[in-house]
Amino acid sequence: MLWNNKNNPNRTTTKEIGNSWELYAERYLVKNGLVLISKNFHCRLGEIDLIMKDGESFVFIEVKYRKNNQFGGAISAVTSNKQKKIIKTATFFLQQQRLNEYNTACRFDVVAIEGDKNQPKIHWLKNAFS
Repeated sequence: MLWNNKNNPNRTTTKEIGNSWELYAERYLVKNGLVLISKNFHCRLGEIDLIMKDGESFVFIEVKYRKNNQFGGAISAVTSNKQKKIIKTATFFLQQQRLNEYNTACRFDVVAIEGDKNQPKIHWLKNAFS
């Protein structure tokens, strides 16, 4: 994984690290058969890291990285409030696509990544908000 910071090449910003892990997760999911629709979709309601399709289903994906699980790990970072924001943002996305949230197949997944950047452990939780 290659990270850089234009202002200080020895320092990496949190946003750069996040973008790198989102790219890592995206590649992992594509290898597992999903198709990318959108990255970093945001509106006034919130942001969704990745929007992909799994067959006919839209998959709204939150990517979380933690170096270690000292404070609960990556999965616990997706709080109920965060889930509510993602659901509202997904509804907005579907409306923009002229789709009905009640008649469109979709799910909410979490890709939790933990550990060293050279050997990260990835956990893909399908239907994580159910």
